[in-house]
Amino acid sequence: MASKTKRLKFRRSQEGLLHAFPFLLPSLLGLLVFSALPLIISAFISLTDWNGLDQLLEPGMFEEHFVGLDNYRNIFASKEFWQVLKNTCYYIVLYIPLMLITSLAVAQLLAKKRRGVTVFRVIYYIPVLTSWVAASLIWKSVLSPEYGALNNLLALFGIEGPGWLLDETWAMPAIVLVSVWKDMGFFGLILLSGMVSINPSYYEAASLDGAGAWSKFFRITLPLMSPVIFYVLIVSLINAFQLFPQIMIMTDGGPNGATQVMVERIYKYGFRYYRMGYAAAFSWILFVIIMICTFIQMKCQKRWVNYDS
Repeated sequence: MASKTKRLKFRRSQEGLLHAFPFLLPSLLGLLVFSALPLIISAFISLTDWNGLDQLLEPGMFEEHFVGLDNYRNIFASKEFWQVLKNTCYYIVLYIPLMLITSLAVAQLLAKKRRGVTVFRVIYYIPVLTSWVAASLIWKSVLSPEYGALNNLLALFGIEGPGWLLDETWAMPAIVLVSVWKDMGFFGLILLSGMVSINPSYYEAASLDGAGAWSKFFRITLPLMSPVIFYVLIVSLINAFQLFPQIMIMTDGGPNGATQVMVERIYKYGFRYYRMGYAAAFSWILFVIIMICTFIQMKCQKRWVNYDS
């Protein structure tokens, strides 16, 4: 009887899949054409010295450009790769904590039930809607050491502002500040959704026990928001590794290579220096790095993420 029931369930699941397949087909085709196929092609390109201009699919052209794993060997053997990786990690170390703290502050501020809070939620989200090109150009002007608004403001307090984007020491921190300004509204809104979903009875019970605001935040809010924080950390880390538009517009990798990062190198090798195979190998290395970091995060979540609400 049990085996007959299992066969009946299996048959029904097959019938359901057959009925659903025509509706899934457009999405599957889109996934295949725009995601899976480019991945496969880029893997083959990474094994060549293709310049992006030759007809690689012509007979004999792939064999002519084939170099095997030379691109990967050259990347790992170059000092540039390790410097670029160091710059990217430096950005991540500055960006992730600062972004998380400011996003939590924004979420905590906007979670308060007060008049006009909806207006402030919209205001904090406006930078997210702003184009990176427009935002980068504005901030490039603001951070100018000669006529920038920020240094002029510091001068009112007798502080001599740094060169910002023209200074090797301050260029990356300046990029981090702009990135946090741009992203804190997005991640703050995600954290806000997790914050308002916490059962108010927890805070009421804590108040009866004499707990203060900080105690409630660290002992109730943060533990119950750990799944949302975990999601924010994964998304922000992936976005940080893909740092690109603000670098290209504000510093172009300078000064003296201080803001050269992974995606910036991939773009320049592919579309400026016409070393498409080298750029493809760079992109696959970046993919593996992101995959390893995400895997580590998924493994470590068991130690601190609390899914009990």
